[in-house]
Amino acid sequence: MLNIYLCRHGKTMFNTIGRAQGWSDTPLTKAGREGIHELGRGFAAKGLKFDRAYSSDTGRTLQTMQIILSETGCEGIPWSFDWRIREWCYGSFDGAYDGELFDGVLPRIFAENGVDGKLRTTKEMCEAIYEVDTAGWAETWDELSGRILTGFQDIAAESEAAEAENIVIASHGMTIGTFVELIQPDKPRPSGLLDNGSVTKLTYESGSFTVEAIGDMTYRQLGKK
Repeated sequence: MLNIYLCRHGKTMFNTIGRAQGWSDTPLTKAGREGIHELGRGFAAKGLKFDRAYSSDTGRTLQTMQIILSETGCEGIPWSFDWRIREWCYGSFDGAYDGELFDGVLPRIFAENGVDGKLRTTKEMCEAIYEVDTAGWAETWDELSGRILTGFQDIAAESEAAEAENIVIASHGMTIGTFVELIQPDKPRPSGLLDNGSVTKLTYESGSFTVEAIGDMTYRQLGKK
């Protein structure tokens, strides 16, 4: 059985000032780097050794993974980048303030479509973003869900074939939440975005994922001590 430690990247400049980062990219802040050092030290304190590492191809996940591998003494393990586990693309709202998109534009679209007043599914949010994007960059739900699901499936299958026991992945908040919803739609999900440096723990065996924890902060808390 394969153990998957799926981490959200460290806090970035855009995270700090409340901008929707998407496919745009900013580096980790000093506090963001320290948070991932805490995460790596937490992994090390638990005696975790990783056999393989994966990240998206964005700078913030590359920085995150470098720190994790350094803190756990796993710098020499195979590490691959996969664009399919990038964050959502917010189209013309990429880089806009969160409040403008999530508290302004999207609620208006939901209200116009008669579906306001309830927790949004990732599909509904994706369709609304696609509807308001004026640049033609946003993905359809089939494009978004397809690349996220196949990205993580291929990573897990490759790791299982290599007889890995523990792997670590650095990805993004909305992408991780979407993946969990796709593979286990009945799993209760957090009402807000996953914290930077949180761990979503999964197992994989013979083509099937099981979600054990979502947004776990205990590794960071342990590393902070």
